[in-house]
Amino acid sequence: MFDIQPWSCGRARSSVAAISLLSIAVATLAHEAAAAMEHRHDAKPRQAQPVLAVGAALDDGGRLWLARVKNQQLWVSWSNDGGQRFSRPVAVSSEPEDISANAENRPKIAVARDGTVLLSWSQSLPKRFTGNIRFARSTDGGRSFSTPITLNDDGRIGSHSFDSLAIAGEGRVAVAWLDGRDRDAVRETGGTFAGSSVYFVQSADNGAHFSANRKLTEHTCECCRTSLTWTAEGPVALWRNLYGANTRDFALANLDTGKVRRATDDEWQIDACPHHGGGLAVDGRGALHLVWFTQGKTRQGLFYKRIAGGRESPPMALGNPAAQAGHATVAAAGSMVLITWREFDGRAYVARAMRSTDGGASWSAPLRLAESSGAADYPLPLTDGKQALVVWNSAAEGVRVLPLELGSPK
Repeated sequence: MFDIQPWSCGRARSSVAAISLLSIAVATLAHEAAAAMEHRHDAKPRQAQPVLAVGAALDDGGRLWLARVKNQQLWVSWSNDGGQRFSRPVAVSSEPEDISANAENRPKIAVARDGTVLLSWSQSLPKRFTGNIRFARSTDGGRSFSTPITLNDDGRIGSHSFDSLAIAGEGRVAVAWLDGRDRDAVRETGGTFAGSSVYFVQSADNGAHFSANRKLTEHTCECCRTSLTWTAEGPVALWRNLYGANTRDFALANLDTGKVRRATDDEWQIDACPHHGGGLAVDGRGALHLVWFTQGKTRQGLFYKRIAGGRESPPMALGNPAAQAGHATVAAAGSMVLITWREFDGRAYVARAMRSTDGGASWSAPLRLAESSGAADYPLPLTDGKQALVVWNSAAEGVRVLPLELGSPK
């Protein structure tokens, strides 16, 4: 049913085609326009387009899980051999629905220690800019799934999107998303409201029951993905926030305490959503690892930093700005940290990666993993500390699982 191929690391090319600043600007505008169209929901049916954004996870046994959308259904499969062969995909629901699975929106999948498979996704509704946050789970190893439920409980036909999912592994589950209910309520009374809000729910029983919706904060960027990870102190979220009128830098918050702090100081002032969210992961020692993109006054480009014990590392630049390096994601386990991003070398999209085996203290040189001449998703990093994989989907090649060798980063 799906074209899923194993892939080995490709050899880095000696040169990357130079791209002018003008072409970068044009490409960025084109990407933002495409992302805006992906977020648009018209009453009339849309032409079928490649659905490329996939979700992936490693369970405690090292099994690779994949969630992807085909024919308006979410399908789940797994591999015991690092992605060389996958099980027959199982449909999460028998009822089709319009699932957001492109650009910054993708289905999320996680597996608890008892084998419960948990999924969240953004459902698009016919009315423009409206949707729901959906959830389902499997308690029989992915052979069948519960009837999907809607997590947003405001009862509005409104904007609910860009969900993120995190689990503690032993029962606690959190789902956070961008929510337009506060904006809609204020505007209905003639007021003004900048951006969206962040809402979330939690479960103490692996998704069998969820709490009522809780608001974390107001005035956030409307179309940048959220990120969520589980720390020893509870679930921590990362999102692009609004500071002042139109400064769009990142914020961090613990969902349990509600304490919000500014995570980046780039001073990116733009009266539009960049459609470019950040990534967040926690390692075995509790250090947070952040990746993000900015075009601010302080710095421009793709960056990484580490937060541990109240101390932050200086931002480290990632990728080649001339090749439009962007949409980075980070994964961590034990002392392993893995970062991936996508570039365009003037001819093809390229999946790039860097790895650290000492908790982010030192890094490998950037790796060129694979390329695609056509439409391509953003690469997803996965690690459990024992293996490191990158999952990358493209229109021409299908889903590829790219293994990385472990060892010294230098």
